[in-house]
Amino acid sequence: RTRDSAGSAGKRALRPWPWCWSTGWKADAAAGGSLDAFLEWLAGLPPILIYLLIGAGAAVENVIPPVPADTFVLLGAFLAESGRASPWIVFLATWVCNVASAVGVYWLAYRYGNGFFTTNVGRWLLQPRQLQQVGHFYARWGTPAIFVSRFLPAFRALVPVFAGVTRVPLRTVILPLSLASALWYGALVYLGAMAGRNWNAIVAFFERASMALLLVAAVLLALLAAWWWRTRHREGG
Repeated sequence: RTRDSAGSAGKRALRPWPWCWSTGWKADAAAGGSLDAFLEWLAGLPPILIYLLIGAGAAVENVIPPVPADTFVLLGAFLAESGRASPWIVFLATWVCNVASAVGVYWLAYRYGNGFFTTNVGRWLLQPRQLQQVGHFYARWGTPAIFVSRFLPAFRALVPVFAGVTRVPLRTVILPLSLASALWYGALVYLGAMAGRNWNAIVAFFERASMALLLVAAVLLALLAAWWWRTRHREGG
């Protein structure tokens, strides 16, 4: 496969991720600009650097949710299918870095979260009664909530934070988090590696799937905002 074909396919790879801040890349692709150069540069890297870049994207996603980690993973898997990297190592780099980063965020929240929520900013975000309700939610739904959240934009980063703040045991966090991340990134790597033979069908599928996930996340965020407003008003009264 030539780099030109990788570049044109790479443009389409960015389309399925409307929740990522890849607007600049999309604009450049529409202008026939820098995305081809980026993909050509990525294809020219040694495999170890490709793995590090993909792993870093998967890790940073837990800290800065708009980072388009899924797009990096698809492109990495696409390059793996062309022989530039191993799809198994792409998967392992993604999975290990993503889980390690999420556990790191959980630990920081576990260690410092309660102190933060005693500050003025913290009490504005969540008052003690609201934080207690979050704890009750995790006590009842923690495992399935952590599992499902790994498939939803924005919630991927939020759920480990509040699991740490409410002192959910690590053993309760690590299993659903690791399993969901393995399923999600495993599917992305598999489909990205298969893209050379059926790229248009895969892109069409992920356009539909990503829009459905985005709508689910938007509904849940609206419900979360309604809960925040209602409990804040009740507490204020």
